[in-house]
Amino acid sequence: MKIMSGNSNLPLARAVASYLELPLTDASVRRFADDEIFVEIHENVRGEDVFVIQPTNHPANDNLMELLIMIDALRRASAKRITAVVPYFGYARQDRKPGPRTPISAKLVANLITEAGADRVLCVDLHAGQIQGFFDIPTDNLYGAPVMSADINSRFGDHELMVVSPDVGGVVRARALAKRLNNAPLAIVDKRREKPGESEVMNIIGDVSGRFCILIDDIVDSGGTLCNAADALRANGATEVVAYCTHGVLSGAAADRISKSSLKELVITDSIQATDEVAAAHNIRHLPIAPLLGEAIRRIADESSVSSLFD
Repeated sequence: MKIMSGNSNLPLARAVASYLELPLTDASVRRFADDEIFVEIHENVRGEDVFVIQPTNHPANDNLMELLIMIDALRRASAKRITAVVPYFGYARQDRKPGPRTPISAKLVANLITEAGADRVLCVDLHAGQIQGFFDIPTDNLYGAPVMSADINSRFGDHELMVVSPDVGGVVRARALAKRLNNAPLAIVDKRREKPGESEVMNIIGDVSGRFCILIDDIVDSGGTLCNAADALRANGATEVVAYCTHGVLSGAAADRISKSSLKELVITDSIQATDEVAAAHNIRHLPIAPLLGEAIRRIADESSVSSLFD
């Protein structure tokens, strides 16, 4: 088994390799003067089971091309099996046609990864479960809930917890987390989105008065939804509001917005490498997922059960 990484999140790749007690494969992923990507693998991978760790966050197109070219290089070097480990799957929010003459870009990206030569895909908390069906190759979708629930129990287990979904679409995710937190009660934020990147909280479904609220979501981008939801929850009597999100996209001024919000803390995994602004924010904390990814990779290599990780 070999572990290879592009430039998207080298610290995560090194942490996974350390968990597996393996060195990262010696390879160069660099650019020509015109920004064309060039990949060269400096060691033999013939007949090897290779895992390529590369989230496709900002700059999404560059990181996606790095992933595709690395897969192609491995295929042409006669690797036995190539698994694309994509902790954050970019373009996942374009998983359906929201209107006429619009693309389903998540399906296009799935096709690109497959055609490049990947034999298997490993992701974490896909934005929509149906994206697994976009691939014609085996696809494992890991869940961040076990890592989050363990952190919540250790830090806030003595509070009167209530799990809150920031929108109706996230109720299934919130209910799964609530079940792990000794069947904590559930509330829902009813919001209306006027245009992309902006949201307006309309109502809180459930009694949050006197409760320590845990907002749960898969992606935090602009941060507007979480900040508005936190304000509404505090206005409805919540004692504190903490948000847990798997993927901290946090584009633009999101980190500053979170810092100035009524959120006690935003907890995100390290599926996306933190920018300087995110690292400097006083109320943003990272949860490591290298052990989760490393154990899943070990089980795939051993041909043992991945789903039993979440039993």
